[in-house]
Amino acid sequence: MSVRLVSAPISLVYSEASLDKEAYLREYSQLSESDDDPISQWLKLAKGRGETSDTDPVLLNLVVELHRKIDALEMFLKNETPKRLSLTNKIKIESIGFEHFKVESADLEPGKEYYGRVEMPVHPKRDVPIFFRAVDESLCEIVKIHDRDEKEWGVYLTARERVLIREAKAK
Repeated sequence: MSVRLVSAPISLVYSEASLDKEAYLREYSQLSESDDDPISQWLKLAKGRGETSDTDPVLLNLVVELHRKIDALEMFLKNETPKRLSLTNKIKIESIGFEHFKVESADLEPGKEYYGRVEMPVHPKRDVPIFFRAVDESLCEIVKIHDRDEKEWGVYLTARERVLIREAKAK
């Protein structure tokens, strides 16, 4: 099988999906677009009612991100952490493709399904929940990912390709 991958320095925490499939599916659903934070819910409702039509979208996005940062700072000061399942393994992803990714060195069992959260370096920074299957000890195939996250994954992949092309031209 020929898979095209691009170097990408991101991290992944994961566990075997069969350990607690129901809990992983519940978290996967909670991290979906429909269950975003309260400011995102408010913004979607406001957009739906047409209340944001006279607002500069870039400025609105920046204000929303500022609100999220204040919420995160408040959580930090109160020593609160987001409710996430504890996943047993943490590893670095060395390269990604549209439907695959390769991790550095892992003891993944080929054919086994895993659940994980990828720490995506996009704006806004967030964890992307995925279900993936090990093709071999280090190559993984994405089995389940939300539509919005799949689009951001593709955008990030394209951005990484552009960076690598620029670096190659500079040499």
